[in-house]
Order: sequence, then structure tokens, then C-alpha cells
Amino acid sequence: MTGVELLYRDPEILAVNKPSGMPVHRGWARAPFALVDLVRELTGQNIIRPAHRLDQGTSGVVLFALDRETARSLASMFEAGAAEKRYLALVRGEAPEAIVVDHPIPRTEGGPRVPAVTEIRRLAVVEALPRAMSLVEARPRTGRLHQVRRHLKHIDHPVIGDANYGKGALNREIAERYGLERLALHAFSIAFVHPRTGKRIEISAPLPRDLSEPLATMGFEIEVTS
Repeated sequence: MTGVELLYRDPEILAVNKPSGMPVHRGWARAPFALVDLVRELTGQNIIRPAHRLDQGTSGVVLFALDRETARSLASMFEAGAAEKRYLALVRGEAPEAIVVDHPIPRTEGGPRVPAVTEIRRLAVVEALPRAMSLVEARPRTGRLHQVRRHLKHIDHPVIGDANYGKGALNREIAERYGLERLALHAFSIAFVHPRTGKRIEISAPLPRDLSEPLATMGFEIEVTS
């Protein structure tokens, strides 16, 4: 079984860098193993609780609670939108320099649409083949199903490699040209107030090679600032 990169650990909370293609929980996708399996091996604990989820194709920071009380506190924090999440995404075309997308989407699959807001900032754009592409930072203010992906599609700049909301022909050509064979979305930072200590914690996840190397080949100079 493949190991997982540990980003942060204290007596109540653990954070790891989830690889693309791996579900967080075994019940969320068909896979031989899930991130929770690796974290159980890492901690030696049978009962661990993911505080939130990332889509299977998305890489990056995932928080786990190591006890029930912390799990309840983190769940309330995420429900209230108190965690500051930042994503890096490669998208089709020249994205707006800065935009706030306020567009309702479902909280769960098949559920009613509810308010959803995401701040999007363009970091760079390259005139790569077969067309221009942008690197953007997305900061969701709410937590809805596929929120970042849906909102980028809503403004006509879908995430490259997105089989649900993007263009298959473009995704395939970029995969062939640059070796980008995954969803180009990475949860690179999360900040929150620790439920026990009251201190502000910020955890960052470095870009994995299966994303950083294709971006470099396209001509992006990757530098993400606070």
C-alpha cells in the first residue's frame, strides 16, 4: 500500500496530502483502498474521522480528527464556513483577473440548490497548445458538492482534466501533449482556529509531481502567495 505525506499532527488533529485519484473514504468511491486506510496505518488508530472531503481527483490537504469531541468541533467549523480553504486550478482559456462567483448549487447529489460563493483570482496565463490556459486560485466561502469545479464551469473556465464539467477532447489532447492525466485541482492550503488551543493553524500541501511537472512543461512558473 502506498504511503501518504504527513503535513501536520498534534494530539487532536492530523493533516495529510491526499494524492489525486484516491477517495477520502471507502464508501465514497470504488477503490481498493482509501485515504482513511492509509491514515489508520500512519496513526495506528482504528477510529479516525475525516473532517471534510475532497473529490477523488483532487489532491491536497485533508484534515482528520483523532477523537470524537474534535470531530464535532471541526464539523461545526466547516458547516459554518470558518475554515479558509485555498485551491490551485488549471483552467481553460484566459480567466478573469479577479471575480466572485455567487451561484447556487446543490449541497449534496440530487439535492436542492443552496447559496454558494467562491472567490477566484487569476495567477498566470500561458498561450500553450492547443489553446490558452490559466492558473487560478479559488477560495470557496461555502462548502458545496464540487463547488470549485462547478463555479469555474459556470464562468466558462472549467478545470482541465474534469470529466464531468470540462471538454473531453481538450482534456485528452492536453494529456497527450503534457502528460497531465489527472484533474488539475489541488487543495494547497487550509487555515482554521484550533478547537482546543484557540490558535490559528495554517497547513499547506506542496504540489505533487503529477501536476507540477505538466504545469512547468506548459510554461507556468508556479509561485503561490498568501
